[in-house]
Amino acid sequence: MSLQVEKLEKNMAKLTIETEPEELEKAIQSAYLKNRRKFSLPGFRKGKAPRVMIEKMYGVEIFYEDAANIILPEAYAKALDESELEVVARPEIDITQVEKGKPFIFTATVALKPEVTLGQYKGIEIEKIETEVTEEDINAEIVKVQEQNSRLITVEDRAVAAGDQVVIDFQGFVDDVPFEGGTGEDYELTIGSHSFIDTFEEQLIGKEIDEETEVSVTFPEDYHVADLAAKPALFQVKIKGIKVKELPEADDEFAGEVSEFDTLAEYKEDLKAKLLENKEKEAKTQRENKAIGKIIEGAQMDIPEPMIKNQIGSMLEDFERRMQTQGLTIEQYMQFTGMTADKMEEQMRPSALNRIQTRLVLEAVAKAEDIQVSDEEIDKEMEAMAAAYKMEADKMKTYMGEKEIQNMKMDMAVQKAIDLVVNEAKEI
Repeated sequence: MSLQVEKLEKNMAKLTIETEPEELEKAIQSAYLKNRRKFSLPGFRKGKAPRVMIEKMYGVEIFYEDAANIILPEAYAKALDESELEVVARPEIDITQVEKGKPFIFTATVALKPEVTLGQYKGIEIEKIETEVTEEDINAEIVKVQEQNSRLITVEDRAVAAGDQVVIDFQGFVDDVPFEGGTGEDYELTIGSHSFIDTFEEQLIGKEIDEETEVSVTFPEDYHVADLAAKPALFQVKIKGIKVKELPEADDEFAGEVSEFDTLAEYKEDLKAKLLENKEKEAKTQRENKAIGKIIEGAQMDIPEPMIKNQIGSMLEDFERRMQTQGLTIEQYMQFTGMTADKMEEQMRPSALNRIQTRLVLEAVAKAEDIQVSDEEIDKEMEAMAAAYKMEADKMKTYMGEKEIQNMKMDMAVQKAIDLVVNEAKEI
């Protein structure tokens, strides 16, 4: 195998990889053996036709695609090892030559891990963060608990108001024609939740039970259903019921029901302590973010676009998994919110870029400070992980290869870098 490496702009590189003709021949033969049962030729039982006969009837290129897929993974992996490049995103593969009797040639355009030039990272000045718990904070928390312990009361003597939960039947029309997904019966909708498009919910305010009304809305320009995007729609809606939340009284009885305390005063003191603990945790996170943000501002690095797209892809996968835990597919989420894949990627882009920059500058700090992680620290971390998974530490180690251990070391070094930066920061 031969390899040529061409460095491109913005931390990109192009690898030109050439394998021997014999490697291609082996791959073509493997592709033939894998696929021969798919071919029926006159005079041969299915799956028994010689390769030469299949190639004669269907063309010599018939097995090229599968052969290329056989060669590519191993050849690309060998090229990465030989080049010693630190690739941070999936490659863009382009096959430039696949022909029997000749070398198999392809290119891989890859994104490289950027070099970071640090500015100031010690003595960073950050704004002081207050952690005082006020009476308003405590009362707001009590209201949350009241909301959690509220009950829905049917209302029959007034019209729909903001915050109500209404039960409705509806049917939507575009150009006087009902559209798919635009019909619902006995649908429970909270006014002000913004779970329906445009001003749908607001137009129900003031309507009476059993009243039939028309609601006019316009679908977003980037709506995920192309046939509906930017189009006006008319919904025929019937109000079938109105419910309102009734909050329990905040008194000693309430405190006894929602906590281990007998009086509201004791419950408030406990809430104050917990709120203070939470505020201090939040303040710690904010200090870290502010300090790291200042370091990013003073650092220089050129992030390749595929690295950003790769991070966005990971974030989208995480989001999709969270939606699945709530019983929703990503398609349903986009339908309910009017979101599109492009819009989600656009919204996630700043966060994705920040995550990349954060990791890069912290790794650079760890390198600049020669931060080390000892074997004893690794063992302690593994013991904690084993306890979390209710496993023996030795068994946990068997599941982790050298790469996983190195990643763990880097994660721990990055955490030490965060601690160093925050401890050295000055609050003003």
